[in-house]
Amino acid sequence: MASPTPLSHWLQSAATSVELAGVITTIAAACVDIAKILRTATTAGLAGATTLTNVQGETQKQLDIVSNDIFIKHIGQNPNIRILVSEELDEVLDLQNQGAFAIACDPLDGSSNLDVNVTVGSIFSVLAVASAADILQKGTAQLAGGYAAYGPSTSLVLSFGKSVAAFTLGDDGLFYLDRDNIKVPEASAEYAINTARYRFWDDATKAYVDQNVAGETGPAGKRYNMRWIGSMVADIHRILMRGGIFLYPLDSETLGKGGRLRLMYEANPMSLLLEAAGGAASTGHGRILEVVPTDIHQRIPVIVGSRDEVARLDALYAKLR
Repeated sequence: MASPTPLSHWLQSAATSVELAGVITTIAAACVDIAKILRTATTAGLAGATTLTNVQGETQKQLDIVSNDIFIKHIGQNPNIRILVSEELDEVLDLQNQGAFAIACDPLDGSSNLDVNVTVGSIFSVLAVASAADILQKGTAQLAGGYAAYGPSTSLVLSFGKSVAAFTLGDDGLFYLDRDNIKVPEASAEYAINTARYRFWDDATKAYVDQNVAGETGPAGKRYNMRWIGSMVADIHRILMRGGIFLYPLDSETLGKGGRLRLMYEANPMSLLLEAAGGAASTGHGRILEVVPTDIHQRIPVIVGSRDEVARLDALYAKLR
């Protein structure tokens, strides 16, 4: 049996430059440290909330702050990384060096699930920059994107825009290639959405879900299962591995904010992954990766997953528009 391929060896052929490979290595090291912290967070007294809020007005968990600090520590040790945008930082962090890369990240996605031991994750996007003024780039400009999923095992899922690879953290603290060239099935019979928000949805979202609930007796002609974890990383990881669709659409309650999820460090890296794996990513009115950000914390509707399912929902938006 052949030895598994370490992330460092895989990056030698997959990354477009030594510097970009080093950026990914830095992110991976931060994720390893976060995985270690999460294993003992409860006994270390780090599982609770604080009295602080982030720029979005969300209460920060202790581990949100700890994970953000870990990213800052590792990024500060890499002179090629100049800019950090984080969900937990109000403003752009400019490290004032000559680095040519920026990282946008959600250091700990799904932290509201920590109390019940559900998979959480870190989401990241890598961009090329000359200064902090360059940070507002659309998703097609991403050099890389991915996430770490902290579950029964720790996974690192990564794309440079052409394909998607998944790595598993070993006992030695290194990531090893688990699956390469991941492909999302074009069709699926699973969907992930928070149905408790049904009363806020627009007509297209209601029509899509109603058709799925009708199963083989409805327009879709097949039976569906609903899956909703409430951690974007966990839901997207399942979809990447076996297909499906994830929806957090614009609704009447999030209309004033532009949506629920953040464009630069949630929607864009996940859209890069899904498209590179053969899936699709839409706002319901266009491709997510074509949206030009106006703010580092801009929110956006998110519809990502198997191509046929995203296309069906896009068609409903076009019909009901």
